Amino acid sequence: MEGLTWSAKKANGPQAAVPEPKNSQTDQKSPNTMRPVDSTTGRSPACLGPSLHVKGDITGTEDLLVDGSIEGMIQLDERKVTVGPAAKLTADIDARDVVVYGCVQGNVHATGRIEIKKGGSVIGNLRTAQIMIDDGADFKGSIEIDRGGTKETDKDTLSRTASGGAVG
Repeated sequence: MEGLTWSAKKANGPQAAVPEPKNSQTDQKSPNTMRPVDSTTGRSPACLGPSLHVKGDITGTEDLLVDGSIEGMIQLDERKVTVGPAAKLTADIDARDVVVYGCVQGNVHATGRIEIKKGGSVIGNLRTAQIMIDDGADFKGSIEIDRGGTKETDKDTLSRTASGGAVG
């Protein structure tokens, strides 16, 4: 099922009409027409399953859930990248939001927020407006707080989240 979701990214017509049950609301719109970029926000993310390995760059205009392995670069401007618990990435990531449950070796840039969850690991430099590192997460690298990344960021939240919780 994950492979269908992944290929639906570039397809219109019959493949786009094969939803997961939670996608049934978006398919009622008009599955046989091209959707504008803004209409992808209601859809579930594209998925890269645990048995898949990608060597190369990934770009796009929708959210991405990675449970496989990637060597290269992920560039999803204004979208969210979730690194699942089984994922092993040797990649630089550039996105709006990045949530890490698995392992990332590479630099991560988010215009919004980076979260490293319990059990997650990042070896590389982070640049973001907001950072959250849970207890039990591993991080090795530097953090640069980029206040120009988001317009709605509260300065108190930045200083509080940047100073908390780096686990070595």
